[in-house]
Amino acid sequence: MKVRRGAGTGYWGLLAVAVVVASVLTFSAVSEVSQSRARSDSALINSLISENSQLQKQLAAGTQQTNGTFQGLDTVQIYQADSGGVVTVQGTSTSGGTNSTVLGSGFVVNYTGNFYVVTNFHVVSGVNGITVTFQDGDAYPAMVLGSDGYSDLAVLNVSAPASEFHPLDLVSSALLAVGQPVAVIGNPFGLAGSMTAGIVSQLGRTISDPLAGNFAIADVIQFSAPINPGNSGGPLLDSRGAVVGITTATVQSSQGVGFAIPSDTILKELSSLVTTGSYDLHSYMGITTVDMSYQLAQLENTDVTYGVLVEQVASGGPAQAAGLKGGTSTVDVSGSSYLIGGDIITAVNGTKVVNSDSLSTYLEEYTLPGQTLSLGIIRDGQQMTINLVLGTRPPPPSS
Repeated sequence: MKVRRGAGTGYWGLLAVAVVVASVLTFSAVSEVSQSRARSDSALINSLISENSQLQKQLAAGTQQTNGTFQGLDTVQIYQADSGGVVTVQGTSTSGGTNSTVLGSGFVVNYTGNFYVVTNFHVVSGVNGITVTFQDGDAYPAMVLGSDGYSDLAVLNVSAPASEFHPLDLVSSALLAVGQPVAVIGNPFGLAGSMTAGIVSQLGRTISDPLAGNFAIADVIQFSAPINPGNSGGPLLDSRGAVVGITTATVQSSQGVGFAIPSDTILKELSSLVTTGSYDLHSYMGITTVDMSYQLAQLENTDVTYGVLVEQVASGGPAQAAGLKGGTSTVDVSGSSYLIGGDIITAVNGTKVVNSDSLSTYLEEYTLPGQTLSLGIIRDGQQMTINLVLGTRPPPPSS
């Protein structure tokens, strides 16, 4: 048999060429599709990179704002600007032959070109070997230049070079409002330079302190920033980092109930504390009062449930001279004893007296010894007005 190799070779050759051409065409088509996909993928990747970059920028900006603010308070900036002006006040107290370390806070102020440290009176009262430690760790001896137990204030003179002092801005507290954000810097439990933040919870509170005797410390700021032992004497700061108060007390075992003496009290007393060592312009009425209530109003035969009931009138005091009357009989209301039958003070110079806090705050903010007050009172169910000339409080028992 003869094999026609020529015809077979040509066929297979043509077939091979066709396969090669088809492969080339197929590769070209696939290559074009791959390139198109590559271009599409590249555009998608570039778009994702761009979006990711934008998201990272937004996230960074958002993180910085969130970490640096509290209720509109730029806590990071405030701390950086003010922490250098907050100091640790330390000393030793002796009781029953036993020495103990006293620890508190304070802050630097500039008064007439001289630097002083303001702190609480209860931090330094009866304390020996007082020292002040600055943010850089340098400590220096200090002495009490002036104090007022009625306002729990003390001013210290520190034997340190001028370079150590970083005075804080002391401004009026008159414009503080409930809900306003505030910050505190101090040394709780000796943890120097600690910061917390909160809001003003209430204004015009009164608090008691053994160093103030029977008189309440009035016109006090209540705030929610957590404070602990060691914070006493540190600054209460507003959104600009200015001092609007000095932290003084907290309610034991409470959370977010702190108190501060307003900066207006510091501003009012600073000159006297520095130049004379004391402040003796606290007004004095010479009365002991209790807040009115529905139950007391029933016992007093009146429908007025606000104001203060005068229980006692100090002998020889301004109230006795004005003719105010105290209680005459003792009653028990819900387990507490009250002396009823006295006058009910409902207004001072036309300003409504809601309770003892508001009366004490008015006296602290707006009056001085020797000033005449017009008191709106209820006596035997009848409204009337009497005038009272304010006296001066006797020196505090701690002076």
